[in-house]
Amino acid sequence: MTQNTPKHPEPGRSEAAPTGGLSVGQGAALSIGAVLGTGVLTLPALAAEIAGPASLLSWLALILLSVPLAGTFAALGARYPDAGGVATYVRRAFGDRTAAMIGWCFYTAVPAAAPAAAMMAGRYVADAVGGGRSTEIATAAVLTVIVWALNAVGLRLSGPVQLGLAAVLAALMVLTVVVALPHVRPDAVGPLLPHGWGSVAAAAGLLVWAFAGWEAMSSLAAEYRDPARSVPRATTIALIAVGVLYLALAATTILVLGQQAGASVAPLSDLMALGVGPVARPATAVVAVLLTIGTMNTFFAGAAKLGAALARDGALPAWFAQGSTAGTVPRRSLLIVGGGALLSLLVTGVAGLDLTTVMLLATSSFTAVYLVGSAAAVRLLPPGWPRRGSFIATAASLALAVSIGWPMLWPAGVSAAAALYLAFRRRG
Repeated sequence: MTQNTPKHPEPGRSEAAPTGGLSVGQGAALSIGAVLGTGVLTLPALAAEIAGPASLLSWLALILLSVPLAGTFAALGARYPDAGGVATYVRRAFGDRTAAMIGWCFYTAVPAAAPAAAMMAGRYVADAVGGGRSTEIATAAVLTVIVWALNAVGLRLSGPVQLGLAAVLAALMVLTVVVALPHVRPDAVGPLLPHGWGSVAAAAGLLVWAFAGWEAMSSLAAEYRDPARSVPRATTIALIAVGVLYLALAATTILVLGQQAGASVAPLSDLMALGVGPVARPATAVVAVLLTIGTMNTFFAGAAKLGAALARDGALPAWFAQGSTAGTVPRRSLLIVGGGALLSLLVTGVAGLDLTTVMLLATSSFTAVYLVGSAAAVRLLPPGWPRRGSFIATAASLALAVSIGWPMLWPAGVSAAAALYLAFRRRG
């Protein structure tokens, strides 16, 4: 998930004309950073656990889906450049109530997404120092408190630092593939489809985590010098780079670790250790923690601002926006985000929920946003290839929602709660 660009667009009502100086190269770098995230730390192994070697088909399916999906949001951004992003398009297409429902989905996704990201880093720490599940949960709790506190006192990572962390992640992926390639063992892969075709769809639903971020490009559109030309070009570059990096790492994990890929709790450490030795484990754990802090920083700051913006627009109680000032993270909204994240982590630990379940609760919200955002594009874009692509993106998002299954009840329930709140507010 995003390392440098908030995924949580503020549902502002104004649509400003482009005023930025963002170049195609800079935009492509930001878009790549928005999509690459902590998912690479564990998803190759989790997908292999679900679908075995056939999980590569799941990765390929998500890469192919990213083409119409990214194209759809790029077309929307080029046509309606506005920092509000998805919320702006949904409001234009379906009105304020649906836009508020999408805002709630984003806002409530963070208490699930942040602990999941922290648990990924926790796995790497546990792999390096031992302690298993206890170390994993404890690390996640410490990271959650640290990031919450940093945002509360106004210490945030700058844009260049966030982009640098994304570059480090991309470099780590490339290095891991290069180091592990001499250890490829195709004969150890085992049955290609050990759990049936249904497992491929199930793995694809989980992998939405790795590809969430394409909608961020629409929010960046207003920052380009020439959105109509620059957004599609930057999107194309980002699509190719992200697709190659993800597929290369997933294939290396399967071909090197073989049937043990699904059992790995820290696949990057396992791959690096083969080429570098045991010293790779603590080193990779440190990198995983730093990358996770960057991701969670974006989660918390973006969600806190979104909560205040929703309150400003009447989609949440005014309490969420009280005391917030320009250039600062709204502390009351941040309190809800951080408290919700810790509560989610507590429930995860007490109930013994696995990482896959926690991640699916977050990806269900992202999938719902993609589905409604793509449907908005069907209504907003003029006839032509971009509009045809939005039909494909809508259908593919619907298929993903079906593959995710029962966790989709989460965004459905959140949307219903948002609708009820707005109905009671208008009556009052």
